[in-house]
Amino acid sequence: MPKRTGKKTILFEKPPSIISSGSVAGKKEGEGPLAPYFDTIMKESRMGQPSWEKAERLMQKNSAQKALEKAGLAFSDIDYIFAGDLLNQCVSSSYAFREYDVSFFGLYGACSTIAESLCLAAVFAESGAAKNCLCATSSHFCSAERQFRFPLEYGGQLTPTSQWTATAAGAFIVSSSGAAPFVRAATVGAIEDLGIKDINNMGAAMAPAAAKTIGNFLADTKTKPSDYDLILSGDLGKVGSDMLLQLLKREGVDISQNHNDCGLILFDESQEVNAGASGAGCSAAVLASYIMPKLKSGELGDILFVATGALMSTLTVQQGESIPCIAHLVRLSHGLL
Repeated sequence: MPKRTGKKTILFEKPPSIISSGSVAGKKEGEGPLAPYFDTIMKESRMGQPSWEKAERLMQKNSAQKALEKAGLAFSDIDYIFAGDLLNQCVSSSYAFREYDVSFFGLYGACSTIAESLCLAAVFAESGAAKNCLCATSSHFCSAERQFRFPLEYGGQLTPTSQWTATAAGAFIVSSSGAAPFVRAATVGAIEDLGIKDINNMGAAMAPAAAKTIGNFLADTKTKPSDYDLILSGDLGKVGSDMLLQLLKREGVDISQNHNDCGLILFDESQEVNAGASGAGCSAAVLASYIMPKLKSGELGDILFVATGALMSTLTVQQGESIPCIAHLVRLSHGLL
């Protein structure tokens, strides 16, 4: 059974397995350095659909179907779906899975959603409440821009601190039994708000939450950064990643030797994405496509995946509110010892 250690961390005594993953990437993402790793690369942004929102739900559904196919499973073999996205009421997720008679949890953790879903699925799987769980999330540049900022027709210019919302989706099958990689532990984040109001500087808004969660995990488990092959943050981009390193160094924690960020991995500098990538689909797709095979093969033995999310809405931004943020951490390992 899962047990709690310290203030915020759950340890899995019989760690659930991530038996498969699936990924879908947009055309621009498919022109980046991770192109060889994606299961599917879209040829155009609407995937033949009449709207970007309908394309996004199809992306999430396709990533889930790919994960199921790799595992040799069908939707009827899934006990619970944990899914979310960036759009109002998580419509990409609910519409993607509405035709299947599977128990469904709709989650909103913004860009932290995939870590939140992996944590919850692992608790269900180890407790005996489920044998197989599906975790999925997505984002789409065009649908997110229309909702959170301006319609693309407006032609607004991105600031140097802004990040490019990834058109991508990722899905995972978490099972109570199976081979590597395993979900060894999870640290559930608490909301952090340092008063930042600039929606074009999400990295700076989210970095304190990532630093707090990483610090809590290390304290709860009495481990140090060098115990892990990789500490992978989700969607902080360049500004947020630099800030994360500085915040942790103030607390005597140095992760500079083994830290990377999904928002820095997805694109290269020639693609002109300013401070890097963001979006719920960014960390999900990077983890599903690029990181999972390395964990499965043992090239990566033990990692901390820390996905971050900004929990504002268009309404709160218009009312001048600051941006509350969250970061959830899951420890993923090739081995059990």
